[in-house]
Amino acid sequence: MAVYTEVSPAQAAALLQELGLGDLQSLTPIGSGIENTNYFVSATEGEFVLTLFERLSAAQLPFYLQLMRHLARHGLPVPEPHANAQGDLVLQVAGKPAALVSRLSGHGIDAPDLHHCAQLGATLARMHLAVADFPLRQPNLRGLPWREATAPTVRPLLAGAATRLLDDEMAFQRHLAASPSHVRLPQGAVHADLFRDNAMFDGLPGRERLSGVFDFYFAGVDSLGYDLAVVLNDWCIDLETGALVTERAQALLSAYQAERKCTGDELRLLPGLRRAAALRFWLSRLADWHAPRDASLLTPKDPAHFERVLRQCIAQPWHPDA
Repeated sequence: MAVYTEVSPAQAAALLQELGLGDLQSLTPIGSGIENTNYFVSATEGEFVLTLFERLSAAQLPFYLQLMRHLARHGLPVPEPHANAQGDLVLQVAGKPAALVSRLSGHGIDAPDLHHCAQLGATLARMHLAVADFPLRQPNLRGLPWREATAPTVRPLLAGAATRLLDDEMAFQRHLAASPSHVRLPQGAVHADLFRDNAMFDGLPGRERLSGVFDFYFAGVDSLGYDLAVVLNDWCIDLETGALVTERAQALLSAYQAERKCTGDELRLLPGLRRAAALRFWLSRLADWHAPRDASLLTPKDPAHFERVLRQCIAQPWHPDA
């Protein structure tokens, strides 16, 4: 959610008129995130988020936008995209493919507690159940093929123990992906990036309720267990050490399983899936850290965090309570 492409008030106003959403009241750039250009848009007909896609093509976007609409219409707290008069969800703004979605209420949680993790786990499970009848298919674009392509480009940036860690983990993940248990894992359209900054809560401190899950632009078809691993690796991690906070992890998983029961393979492979998720974000942060793109308001995220998480996943594999 950096700003790579400047959008003028006139361009935003024209888009609102095209969508029948009234007059522009304010246009505010959003500085968090790293992939796309985002603005808060306030109009006479409501509050919205405008996203201009800097890497994804117009041909790829229907999967993400249709997934968001599918989940929203299944009662999940997900922003719903707005279509133009022709029914198109993929729009054009400032020469870029774009989308305008409803803005959800609430605020982010920097330090999640047990009740935050439990609510997130239950919502994630309901999302996984809701995609059972979602018809579109698009692979996770940051899956194993992407890791295989990206690892050689970042390997020269590493040295010593970090190089060995990368080589060993790539070998482990190849073996894991080829195993019969991994092949059997239930799959579906997953968020694949549901960090604590991609969810919002509303209400009094200590009694907040999950009010929104957003930023689906890394979504793709992958194992549901991998999506769960991504969530565990952020919501249930001590940020200083990268270690899993098991009380948070158990609260999240218990709430998840109250909605959707994990298969035996998913539970057995969860330590390896957590390693896959940590590797994916270590690689992407290495690439962004050493070759940042020009953007106003952009601050690349330190890859050392996910190196620590990966090392902790290896040294202290978590096997949840049944």
